[in-house]
Amino acid sequence: MIGSKLFYLTIFAVVCVSLCQVAGGQRELSGDELKDAVNTLQVTLSKLSAGDGPIYKVGRVIKVTTQTVAGSLNTYTVELVKAGATKQCTVKIWSQPWLSVNGTNVKIECNGDDDKVDSTW
Repeated sequence: MIGSKLFYLTIFAVVCVSLCQVAGGQRELSGDELKDAVNTLQVTLSKLSAGDGPIYKVGRVIKVTTQTVAGSLNTYTVELVKAGATKQCTVKIWSQPWLSVNGTNVKIECNGDDDKVDSTW
């Protein structure tokens, strides 16, 4: 009897680990989720350039991950184009949509570029 309970508990644990997302854990996006995330990135870059931020265009998207942390944190590894030069950058968009003010934070760091963007709206 104990052996069968242990067997079923082990099967349950294996299935849960393979199917369940760990709370707060990162996962890579694909398919429609990836398309939505890239659209969010493009809209965010447009908002930055409309203000006093730099003007970036999305070149190539290498990888996008998401993580649930008091909202959602999307981390992009992308090639951004600025003034004709392409650089590999990390863009983090932390969204807390329930906040009417300061609900979105954007951080951009590019390889070989000392300028960093940290903007909240």
